[in-house]
Amino acid sequence: MSAGRVLLKRELSLAWGGGGGPLLACGFFLALTAIVPLAAGGDPRVLQPVAGGIAWIALALASLLSLERLFERDFEDGALDLLALGPLPLEAVFAVKALAQWLAIGLPLAVAAPVAAIALGADPGWAPLILGSALLGSLGFAFTGALGAALALGSKRGGLLIAVVVLPLFIPPVIFGAGALEQALTGLSPWPALALLGATPCSPWR
Repeated sequence: MSAGRVLLKRELSLAWGGGGGPLLACGFFLALTAIVPLAAGGDPRVLQPVAGGIAWIALALASLLSLERLFERDFEDGALDLLALGPLPLEAVFAVKALAQWLAIGLPLAVAAPVAAIALGADPGWAPLILGSALLGSLGFAFTGALGAALALGSKRGGLLIAVVVLPLFIPPVIFGAGALEQALTGLSPWPALALLGATPCSPWR
């Protein structure tokens, strides 16, 4: 078994064993989408135009929850030093950790995104587009969030610092994801916005 597969298996095990995997993030995501109708009212004419945007904002915020411990636990117990001395370059370690973050947290959130959008009044026929864009967006959130977690490593109140660093970088995926839905609703092609959204996971490597 290659070092990358071993590290990926370890990260997935830690994600599920240390915090229940995606349960907290999905619970936060669904709770946030449930609060909106209580604040804005249950009129479908009000909720339907903003359902996609609200789902994307909830997806971005829910993706922040588990970033603080992505590198911090390895830094505290010395595992990060062993990873730095291991056969994988640090870039590959970063990529594997970000991928594990997406598989454990981002992927379930993306699956929950169409449910949340439909609950807010979106047309069920747009569920495949919402799911596809959420998969791309959550992958971008995982890699960009991992970059913020690495920059905040070892600092006090790391969770707050990660949010300050990462949230501005989450704005483009939210714009592109919500824009793809808006373009589809107006009869335009969503592919340009999806292409830009698909390039988001490459941003940490620039």
